[in-house]
Amino acid sequence: MAISKQHEYYEKRLEQLVKEMPSFVAAYVDAKQEIRSPLTLFNYVRDYQDFFHWLMAEGITESSHMKNIAPDTLENLTLEEARGYFKFIGRKKYKVSTKADETKKVDPKTVNRHKSSLRSLFKYLTVEAELDNKEPYFHRNVMQKIEVTKVSETLNERARKLTDKIFTHDRDLDFLDYIKGDYVHSLSSSEKTYFERDKERNISILSLFLGTGIRVNELSNLRIKDIDFSSREISVIRKGNKKDIVSATPSSLLDLEHYLTVRQQKYNASDDENEFVYVKLFKNKVQPLTNRAIENIVYKFTKSFDKRMSPHKLRHTYATNLAEQTNGDIPLIMSQLGHTSSDISLLYINTSREKARKAAELLDKRRNDKKS
Repeated sequence: MAISKQHEYYEKRLEQLVKEMPSFVAAYVDAKQEIRSPLTLFNYVRDYQDFFHWLMAEGITESSHMKNIAPDTLENLTLEEARGYFKFIGRKKYKVSTKADETKKVDPKTVNRHKSSLRSLFKYLTVEAELDNKEPYFHRNVMQKIEVTKVSETLNERARKLTDKIFTHDRDLDFLDYIKGDYVHSLSSSEKTYFERDKERNISILSLFLGTGIRVNELSNLRIKDIDFSSREISVIRKGNKKDIVSATPSSLLDLEHYLTVRQQKYNASDDENEFVYVKLFKNKVQPLTNRAIENIVYKFTKSFDKRMSPHKLRHTYATNLAEQTNGDIPLIMSQLGHTSSDISLLYINTSREKARKAAELLDKRRNDKKS
């Protein structure tokens, strides 16, 4: 089975984090590794870290170190205390910007994730685990009494929010033209040097996001053997380390081909089929670009053109364009984006508010025509 860089990265981070946890959390992680991704487990264990810190800060446990927290602390946690923890999470604020003194409350979806992660741990401790005495760690599960509050939004509302954050009305094409042409004129002499050095690579990255809709992890894991110029397809590793085939626009493949012609010269990179496509030079050694490096490339160029966008927003841009060009072909959208649920794909059919406005105008035109 193919193993992605992200998979290996979070496996290592998870391994380090688990060393700080109580033994029952280590047992939980070991039991769940076959059914949950390292990223999911890492996020869950970080939630447990927050929870254990709160238990110590509130004096609910006498332990001064997370590793020493005993299962009976969780067994004896009162419903009021459990609810108090989630109120604490829900009221937390974080800075929106390091420059501006602006804060924002935690999203209700984040609170729900904390609830889900702890419900999963408590279920393991009370039902799924079996110790030497053939019993679980304990039987009382206070987290069963904690409800996950559904955050409900209509597709239209979700689409409205999405439309404000992506390129619409051919702005993605204008963006690529800007990076290939006018962008360089906004740079200082030293900035131009770095831009020209990585120009082909960075343009290819932006173009491939907008021409395939792949995720940042799928792009960073691309190897030369994954590109098929003749069929205009690329092989990617989806979530769960599943291999998939994605169609690419001819223009994005042209930009990719252009980059590959200079890749060996600029980065001293091998053209072996197993080598990563997107690389950099670090201390005269070639290295694959990390997810963070790719995200920073997207942030920098999109901010210069219009608004700061993430690779995921470029994916949304592609999906919206695909929906419009195919008249909302849900199976195709699901296949191209690697969706397992049609609910997500339906979002892109609702992103064009312009269509709703035009429909309203046509309805009024019918009324005006009747009057005349």
